Amino acid sequence: MTLEGEHIYLRALEKGDLDFLYHLENNTDVWEISGTITPYSKNVLQLYLENAHRDIYDVKQLRLVVCNLAHEAIGLIDIFDFDPKNKRAGIGIVIINASDRNKGAGGEALEVLYKYAFNTLDVHQLYANILEGNQASIHLFQKHGFELVGTKKDWIFSNQKFKNELLFQKLNN
Repeated sequence: MTLEGEHIYLRALEKGDLDFLYHLENNTDVWEISGTITPYSKNVLQLYLENAHRDIYDVKQLRLVVCNLAHEAIGLIDIFDFDPKNKRAGIGIVIINASDRNKGAGGEALEVLYKYAFNTLDVHQLYANILEGNQASIHLFQKHGFELVGTKKDWIFSNQKFKNELLFQKLNN
């Protein structure tokens, strides 16, 4: 199975992704959704890249780079909290530059990854945690069949206030 869409493909992290990862992980605009509260050094990210090859069954996560057909890295998509016993995992995506958003890349990446999770990893359910006001992400996940199944009240503390986080789920039926 290839991890390709019509206009994007997903690939494993490589050593050459250090600058991209550094830029993304230190972008304060995405800290709220990633739970990051301090910057990452290039040394820490280099160590992460050196271990990125570890098996999903060992580390319970998989991070892939979203690339356009010009072979440019435009985002990351993750499987996290992989639980093969209960056949479930979390899924998250970020397209780093606003100029690359709302062009279908995120939707294609999401579809490629959930098909991989269902067909290759034998996952029965995927879930996504989305901040209540993140209309773009809510629309993206709902468009791809994820259903709102709950609200986590006052779940995220950001900018001196609490925010609700919505729980979306997609079952492999």
